[in-house]
Amino acid sequence: MASMNTVPPHSTPCLRAGMVGLGMIFEDTYRPLFEQLHAEGLYRRSFGPVEVALSAVASRTGARAERLRLAGRLPAFISCAGPSALSELLRHPVDVVCVATPDDRHFEGARQALLARKHVLIEKPSVLRLQELDDLLTLAREQGVLARVVYHKLADPDHKKLRTHVVDGVLRHVNNGYCSLLEPKQISGSQFAEWITGRNPATYVAVHYIKLIDFTFGPEWKLQRIHATGQRGLVGPSEGPTWDSVQLQIVYLHPDNREAAFDIHTSWVTPDNFPGYVEQEVQFRFDNGVWNAHQRRRGVEVTVEGKTPHELKITPNHHYNGTFLEPWNQRSQRGYGIEVLQRFFEEVAHVEFGGPPDRRADRLEEVRRLSYADLSADRNTVAIVQALEALLQKQRHGQSGGVVRVNDPRGGLVLDLPGVAEGEILYPHRV
Repeated sequence: MASMNTVPPHSTPCLRAGMVGLGMIFEDTYRPLFEQLHAEGLYRRSFGPVEVALSAVASRTGARAERLRLAGRLPAFISCAGPSALSELLRHPVDVVCVATPDDRHFEGARQALLARKHVLIEKPSVLRLQELDDLLTLAREQGVLARVVYHKLADPDHKKLRTHVVDGVLRHVNNGYCSLLEPKQISGSQFAEWITGRNPATYVAVHYIKLIDFTFGPEWKLQRIHATGQRGLVGPSEGPTWDSVQLQIVYLHPDNREAAFDIHTSWVTPDNFPGYVEQEVQFRFDNGVWNAHQRRRGVEVTVEGKTPHELKITPNHHYNGTFLEPWNQRSQRGYGIEVLQRFFEEVAHVEFGGPPDRRADRLEEVRRLSYADLSADRNTVAIVQALEALLQKQRHGQSGGVVRVNDPRGGLVLDLPGVAEGEILYPHRV
């Protein structure tokens, strides 16, 4: 790989990371991971000790990068800011690029990084259209690098146990399900206010559950069709392109020709003082059982005068990400939101340092087969996102009640509207 460090004999290999986007996701997960890896490094028997360094960052203004630098918990890194920040970052020696920008900017950042022969990790959803996914997959193959996507909820202990029961045959044949993720107004009104115009909460967070359903209960079934509707008027004008809440339904067909339908409700206009802060709930119904999971009911409740529910959350999710004083008096920050990122760096280290150079291609294919994060396994999720956004766009222009059919004889994604004879081809090839 052209950008990889030349490692002198007996020295410790190093992966140099470039970070694109320094927002909330970076602060919650990437920053503590880079601090941990700076202090402890990586180690696996297959590749030995490996250093990981945050070498360069790209952001809109550079202000957060400067605050990060002043905190002094990371070694010196290069800060690139402004409209050409990514191009500037890629001129510096980095081996991997992590893309944590708003979702409608993922494609271009990942495309440029892959063209520069960097391993890439993209926050969910990977991209918004199957055409973009095809381009990134082609580039990753041509350049001989990994292209991965983060769906951290796949590593949630509850969700891992659900999949374990399904794989082991304890829960059999899912028939239908319901998922809900409600976020407070401060998400849309302050934390993400700069980029949510024209966006919707389903693309932002429903993808967690779309991927969970597709990964946990697949791959034998086939995605059949997608329905969606939504509401506007709080985050933006009622006739505008920005959505307060979205209700999505996806339908799969089992090999025995029984359909399974899943309803996913998302919102980012829940009151800020709602006790759950982020309200997350799922229910899946099987031939022989029911699975219920609820974030607030599995955790703790805490009230501190003057601190909850804003500075501290009344029902925090310590499984996702939490700061702790360990029993041995060491400060730590850990959780599945961080663990899944570390796994990516372990996979890259395995490819680059896990054996003889002439077997690198074999190791690359070995990691690509881990479909929980590979872009090649993201087709159904991206197809649903593309269909969802097309349906909302039609609704905005007064054409409600549409359905997107998957792998129809007319094309891979076909949008049909009531009273309209010709369907619109969103994607011509098979999903």
